[in-house]
Amino acid sequence: MKLTRTSPEPRDSEPSVKAAVLRFALAGLIAVAIVGLLSFFLMRRIGTTQATENASEVTGVIGEGVVEPNLSPALLADDPAALERFDRLIREDVLSDQIVRVKLWDEDGRIVYSDEPRLIGQKFDLGADERQALRTGAPDAELSDVSEPENQYERDFGQLLEAYARIRAPDGQPLLFETYTEYGDVTASGRDLWLAFLPALILSLLLLELIQLPLASSLARRVRSAHRDRVRLLERAVDASDRERRRIAGDLHDGAVQDLTGVALSLEVGARRVEDDPDSARALRSGAARTRATVRSLRSLLVEIYPPSLQRAGLVAALEDMLAPLEARGIETSLDVGPGIDLDVEREALCFRVAQEAVRNALKHAGAGCVAVALEQSQGAIRLTVTDDGRGFDPATAAGATGHIGTDLLRDLAAELEGEIRIDSEPGRGTEVALSLPSG
Repeated sequence: MKLTRTSPEPRDSEPSVKAAVLRFALAGLIAVAIVGLLSFFLMRRIGTTQATENASEVTGVIGEGVVEPNLSPALLADDPAALERFDRLIREDVLSDQIVRVKLWDEDGRIVYSDEPRLIGQKFDLGADERQALRTGAPDAELSDVSEPENQYERDFGQLLEAYARIRAPDGQPLLFETYTEYGDVTASGRDLWLAFLPALILSLLLLELIQLPLASSLARRVRSAHRDRVRLLERAVDASDRERRRIAGDLHDGAVQDLTGVALSLEVGARRVEDDPDSARALRSGAARTRATVRSLRSLLVEIYPPSLQRAGLVAALEDMLAPLEARGIETSLDVGPGIDLDVEREALCFRVAQEAVRNALKHAGAGCVAVALEQSQGAIRLTVTDDGRGFDPATAAGATGHIGTDLLRDLAAELEGEIRIDSEPGRGTEVALSLPSG
């Protein structure tokens, strides 16, 4: 099975300012969406972190402002009346929709007080964070692990945020005041925080996008203007090349070809006049033959440089003249032209130039022994193919290489006519050059 590699697509035709601005706007909106999404996650995380720190600070304020002033030796001695008074205080001033559990620990891990009376008097091992809070006095908060034994009565609340702060008993003994807040309330607080900033961020990004749109439009217009200048220069270069080809062809035809033709006739006449001198006559006839061969070569070269039949007799005759010198070199050729071919002058010239460039490359680079040219027109489209059985090449590595500049220029001309040139080839399998054009 043959593996076909296709050359890169031809360049687009003249760039559209509207399309370029729309692409820029779409890219900008995508960038805004990405930045907004990243900002959403970042600000949500910042908001949650801030809300967690606030919960820790609130616990410290409650501990110092509400709990510590109401501590008494009787409370620490488990006096029922003192516990009842303290419990009433906690339920009225501390517990709320957010704070669902309160605990008061001593240094030994005994729960001095809790709004869950079953926990009062129980003793648990304090964790490293709790011990550090007791030692340093800095309030802290973390997501509670409700699987611990001390949390057996908090598991029904779901995910909780555990915050604690150090306070002191009347005798100076350090105690750990701990609150449990529903984590959903914490994240809601964080959400409220980032929701306050996110609209302003999105609006700023959109405003930046709107400011950049005129700049993108101006840049697109400059690109289009540069593209037009490039196309005009390309057309002038091709026209100048055609004029120079016609001039050279005319000079050769009217000058060297005519002179050599006259020389060949003179040598033939001279040979007839010296029939009595066989050696001289033979030399003159040999010179005349070589001169005529040179004239034929020059005329073939003239056809290759600029075929007069393209303007006079049309594309088919020009293609026939282009292939004629190949047959003289022993290369098998074929020309297959479909019925109803009707092209304007510009498309005829492009078809001939593409065929000429493909044939020239087949002779110069491919060492082809057979070249086939086919031209057809159907359903409003023109297709020209030039196929050879040469050594082939890899289009991906040959793109833009020296010797393929002519093909690149023809790609641009084809793009201006809304057409394309494709090259299918691989080493050892020959080459097919195909030109597709709307018939106009």
